Amino acid sequence: MARPVEPAKVARVIAALPGADTVAELADVFGLLADPGRLRLLTALLEGGEMCVRDLAVASGQSESAVSHALRLLRASRVVRVRRDGRHGYYRLDDTHVRLLLELALAHVGHEREDA
Repeated sequence: MARPVEPAKVARVIAALPGADTVAELADVFGLLADPGRLRLLTALLEGGEMCVRDLAVASGQSESAVSHALRLLRASRVVRVRRDGRHGYYRLDDTHVRLLLELALAHVGHEREDA
């Protein structure tokens, strides 16, 4: 292995890096976010707040079955949460971290378009 140019800086960076489990979990979350259908659902929740599967299906242009499947995956990774009301489930973004991540990504994409 090559020796670093700035050993003190490299040592600080190595000490600050997250562990393998954290990196794997982060990769899973970004993998979930890499799907256009799931992103449509998440942006719908970002704009609409709490929504049921049927409304999410209409808003995102997807089937209720596809929406249910995507929400199951997103819920398992703590990206969305559900509130039950009788036979209906109402989904929302899990927390402000998810909201911030989406808002930053949307701002980044918008910024790139402005520069083009």
